[in-house]
Amino acid sequence: MSDVEYATLLRWSRSVEGSPAAEALVLRSRIVLGCAEDAGTRSNADVASELGIWPQTVTKWRHRFLRYRIDGLRDRPRPGAPRKISGEQVDNVVAATRERAPVDGRRWSRAAMAAEFGVSPSTVGRIWKNFDLDPRREDSADTSDED
Repeated sequence: MSDVEYATLLRWSRSVEGSPAAEALVLRSRIVLGCAEDAGTRSNADVASELGIWPQTVTKWRHRFLRYRIDGLRDRPRPGAPRKISGEQVDNVVAATRERAPVDGRRWSRAAMAAEFGVSPSTVGRIWKNFDLDPRREDSADTSDED
């Protein structure tokens, strides 16, 4: 691994951005750095155990790095139609659902969330389902501590 690659991986591994894409890149960087420790003699199982992931995940990213270097750690384009909403929009919906109430002080509805972030109510529903979010459950979890 070159000094430039090492510095880049180290910077990525310390990133604190909250988006799922950024978190994935942090993990991939930590995998490669873990594999490079001890002159590259660490096993995939050791690195996986240290990071709390499957050895197959370590194998995949170790091989991708060896074959494609730094560029291999980035997400590849997915098949199918291009996304109609950005990762930032998804992150905003998730963060708003978890961290704040709508302007009217009640809980989020799909329609209110959709209007605020410029997406459809069905898109909000899919995002909530993918991230296992339910504003009703979030509210009930907050009030259950009062008993």
